[in-house]
Amino acid sequence: MRRRDVLRLGGLIVPALAAPALLTGCGTDPASSAGNVLRVSQPGDPVTMDPQKQGDMTSMNALINMFDTLTTRGRDNKLHPRLALSWTATTPLTWRFRLRPGVTFHNGEPCDAAAVKFSIERLLNPATKSPIVELRYVKSVSVVDPLTVDLHTSLHDPILPDKLSLFGGVVVPPRYLAEVGDTGFANHPVGTGPFTFVHWQQDHELRMRAYPKHWEGRPSVDELVFSPTPNPSTSLAALQSGGVDLVAGLTPDAAQQLDGYGGVKLDGYTGIRTSYLSLNTLDKGPLRDRRVRQALNHAVDVPLLIKAVLGGKATETSALIPRGAFGFDPSVKPFTRSVATARRLLAEAGYPHGFSTTLTASNIDSNVAEALSGLLAKAGVDARVDLIDPGTYSDRLTSDNHGALGPMYLAASTVWTLDGESMVQSNVRSDRRQSRWHSKEADKLIDIEELSGDTAKRQQAFSDLQRLMRVEAPFVFLYQVDNIIARNERPRWTPGSAGVLDMESAEVTR
Repeated sequence: MRRRDVLRLGGLIVPALAAPALLTGCGTDPASSAGNVLRVSQPGDPVTMDPQKQGDMTSMNALINMFDTLTTRGRDNKLHPRLALSWTATTPLTWRFRLRPGVTFHNGEPCDAAAVKFSIERLLNPATKSPIVELRYVKSVSVVDPLTVDLHTSLHDPILPDKLSLFGGVVVPPRYLAEVGDTGFANHPVGTGPFTFVHWQQDHELRMRAYPKHWEGRPSVDELVFSPTPNPSTSLAALQSGGVDLVAGLTPDAAQQLDGYGGVKLDGYTGIRTSYLSLNTLDKGPLRDRRVRQALNHAVDVPLLIKAVLGGKATETSALIPRGAFGFDPSVKPFTRSVATARRLLAEAGYPHGFSTTLTASNIDSNVAEALSGLLAKAGVDARVDLIDPGTYSDRLTSDNHGALGPMYLAASTVWTLDGESMVQSNVRSDRRQSRWHSKEADKLIDIEELSGDTAKRQQAFSDLQRLMRVEAPFVFLYQVDNIIARNERPRWTPGSAGVLDMESAEVTR
């Protein structure tokens, strides 16, 4: 039987998919005179070299090596200084940041308070059309002195420093942008990061070179090269030929397909990226009924899915917010996995024979999507899988049409701030872009966790929100996946829980 058929029948037998036979004999010495160059691959390619005109982890993974942020998340999962040495809330509506002295952009331009002001104002300017939403409460920026800047907010934002540790915290050079414009900047980006831009051939190669004057010292790697490998077969070929040293962004089932091949090592690390099924509760159909949504959660045997499809490289989640993020409540337990309970709830809702629907997913997640379809079929739900390419999926996900990905879609979010707000900000509150569930009670709880400066109140709001979602089931809650790295013998590097590909600390053996 075909793998697709096995998964749809719910057997969840997942043998490793063999790569093309010709690959097994073409392995070469991974260190094949590569020099002090680190070649990194991930499934996709950046959408742009302008850090303020992208909002996806694939792009940010590359750009974080050329652009510094105001704060950073350390390997200990704590917030640390980066371009900002310290920060404090001087008033409920003002955050003050004191900057690191002596930092310059790659073109020699100073990175000071004026540059920070320019960068955040550019990000917030509607003309920039930035998809980055984390700084929604920032209304203005003022320079206190050359190394001190104030961010003024319309409402108190208790985790604004955390939000400046990645997308919203990038600083860009004002003078250079004025000289070359947005297009010129995207064609040849200039940042303050540990690596400088060399060239980018889209869908093929992004090449960077170590910046010797970086404030934290020159990276040990001379050159850093990013390239896309969209599937396990191309990853295996690239690793065995020495064309790539490290492959990141692997799903656990994809990693299983690389296991056991010569010249390939798999490293697993606890991750924070959380997967779920988003259910359209707003349009007509079965998903408007809470009992149906609960039935789907009972029908999907997440522990079996993790064991059989993901090789045990994930952890079950109970109500969207993952372990390791602020706001997680261990007292909120996952749904019991029971096909009988699912069928009973469907019958009570008026669907004794189940119903038909569509489950949309990126083709990168095809195996998980097919497995989910197979598990739902056991409860009488015929969920036809609609696989689309990652670019189309991303465009539909970020569009203003809440139905663009159909009644049910498989999604994942990297909670890079390590705060539950990052998980729920866009897809829970009623007025947000990806929200497909409208609840006044949920909106009030979101307001508390986004705006309160009281840590205990925020935690209580998160707990109450998770209990509410556990009852209303606007999502099918799935798992948080491990970060899995496939590599050859050359690189030495450990990711943080968010899996961001900041390669400044990486080393390679020649």
